[in-house]
Amino acid sequence: MDQPARRLHTDRMKPVPIGIITVSDRANRGEYVDRGGPAVQTWLEKALVTPWTAVTRIVPDETPAITTAISELCDGATCPLVITTGGTGPAPRDVTPEATEEACSRMLPGFGELMRNVSLKVVPTAILSRQTAGIRGKSLIINLPGNPSAIADCLNGVFAAVPYGIELIGGPALETDPAVIEAFRPAHARR
Repeated sequence: MDQPARRLHTDRMKPVPIGIITVSDRANRGEYVDRGGPAVQTWLEKALVTPWTAVTRIVPDETPAITTAISELCDGATCPLVITTGGTGPAPRDVTPEATEEACSRMLPGFGELMRNVSLKVVPTAILSRQTAGIRGKSLIINLPGNPSAIADCLNGVFAAVPYGIELIGGPALETDPAVIEAFRPAHARR
């Protein structure tokens, strides 16, 4: 099977847009300061050496709003990576996984499995989390919890697979700082 050619981004090229969606009724209404979205952005600033720019959204815990935001960031803003934060628990208004599934053509359940496994080492209630991941076109969508420390735990657990996963679906090459997280690529995919 032919492997996708890695499309490297340099400083002379346009930064890669990365979508960050905070799912929170209170943050959407301005009653709560969003901490999840900034935590994702801070982690990515440390981990990525590829030039990138954040494309952020704050939406309420409503399936149509979440699905629309994911769709707009994937299709309109052409973000090869969209990360959501919040709305992954068992509460009635926690609908991010359902909205993600609605927006995606294929699901990647291994992301959720690994994030729960990593989180269970920190807190026993991680078993209640319903994070998932999926693909829409050339975009990878990953659901994270809303808690900033849980965001870091989950990204530390799964991000090594993210750059190669994005390349496999036709997206650009994202390079990481190995001191933070070393992106894994099979030997036949390295250049």
